[in-house]
Amino acid sequence: MTLPRRPPKRKPRRRHPHNALSSAFVRNVREAGRYCDGNGLYLDVRPSGSRGWIQRLTIRGRRTELGLGGYPLVSLKEAREKAFLNRKLAREGGDPLSEKRRAESMPTFIETADKVWRQLRPGWRSDRHAQVWLNSLERHVFPRIGEMPVSEVTSADVIGILAPMWHEKPALSRKLRQRMRAVMEWAVAMGLRPDNPCDRVGPVLGVQGNRTQHLRALPHGEVAEAIRTVEASGGRPVVKLAFEFLVLTATRSNEVRGAAWREIDVEEAVWTIPAPRTKGNREHRVPLSGRALAILDEARRIGRGGALVFPGVRGRPLGRTAVWHLLKTCGVEAVPHGFRSSFRDWAAEETDHPREVAEAALAHKVRNQVEAAYRRTDLFERRRRLMDDWAAYLAG
Repeated sequence: MTLPRRPPKRKPRRRHPHNALSSAFVRNVREAGRYCDGNGLYLDVRPSGSRGWIQRLTIRGRRTELGLGGYPLVSLKEAREKAFLNRKLAREGGDPLSEKRRAESMPTFIETADKVWRQLRPGWRSDRHAQVWLNSLERHVFPRIGEMPVSEVTSADVIGILAPMWHEKPALSRKLRQRMRAVMEWAVAMGLRPDNPCDRVGPVLGVQGNRTQHLRALPHGEVAEAIRTVEASGGRPVVKLAFEFLVLTATRSNEVRGAAWREIDVEEAVWTIPAPRTKGNREHRVPLSGRALAILDEARRIGRGGALVFPGVRGRPLGRTAVWHLLKTCGVEAVPHGFRSSFRDWAAEETDHPREVAEAALAHKVRNQVEAAYRRTDLFERRRRLMDDWAAYLAG
C-alpha cells in the first residue's frame, strides 16, 4: 500500500519589515541598539543617546554598510528616500558608496577653474592673456557660481551671468562663455558631470547684433602728418621714436616694445623677431629702411647701453599704453595697431606690389593650406622694396 507523499517541511516565511518605525518612536527611543525599519534601513541609537541612519546593502556582490546621516538632520522620511535610491542604484549595477565619496569630494567651480587655468597656462604665450582669462572669471562669474559644486551648475546659472551683458557687451560675454565652457568641459572629461551647461544657452540668449568695431586707423594720406605732429610734441623721446619705428615697420605694438638689440642686424638692415614674440609663433624678418636705421641710431644714443631698443622706466619695456597715450595727447585719432591698416591700404591703393608681398610684410598667415604648404620663401627682398617705398611715401 502506497502512502500519500507528505509535502516537504518548509521554514515558515516571515514577512520582511517595511516601514516598521514611526516618527514618534525615532524621536523618543532611548535604549541603545539598532532598530530595523525595513529594506536594510536601520536606526542606530548609541549609548550617548545620539542617533543616526545605517543602511545595509549588497553592492556588486559585497555586503556594505552606508551611513545616511544623523537624526534629526535626516528625518525618517528622508532616510527612506535615500535608502530607496541607493537600493535602486545598486540593483542597476552602480555603486552608491563611490557616488557618496564623489559628492563629498566634488570641487567648487572656483577650484575647477583654477585647475583648468593652471593646465592651460603653459600653452599660452602671453602672461597677460593668462591673467585676463582669470580676472574675467573672478569679476563676472565667481561671485555668482564660484562656491557652487561644479556638478550643480546649470544652464540657468550660465544664462543668469551672460544675459545682462549678452547684447551690451558682446565681445566680453562671448569670451566669458568660452571660458566657462572650458571649465565645464574639463569637469565632463573628469567624470564630474555628464554634460556641459554652456552648450544649450545659445537659443535662449539669442543672436548678437553685428557690432564689430574695427580699431581706429588713419587714412594713409594722413599718416605722415601724424608722425610730424608726434615728433613736434613734448612726449618722451623714446616713446616718439618707438611710435615712428612701429609705423615704418608695420609691426605690432608689443613687438616694438619688446625689441632687443640682439635682434637687430644693422649691417644687413634686418630686424629678426623671434617666434615666441610674434602672434603667429613664427620667426618674422623685418627689412629696415634708411629712416628706420636712423631711428635705431638715435635710440642707441639715448638708451644708455640697455638691452632693449626702446626702454621704459628702469630698463623695463615701455608700458602697453605708452604709445596710445602719446597719440591721444597729440590728438591723433588712431590706435597704434591701426597704422598696420593704414600701411595695408596704401600698399593696395598706391602701389603695384603684389598682395602676397603686403600680407607677408604684416606677418599674416597664409589661409590656404595648399598654398602655405608650397610657399617656402618669405619674399624678403620684395618686402624690402615695399618697406623702402613706404618710408619714402611717409617722407614725401
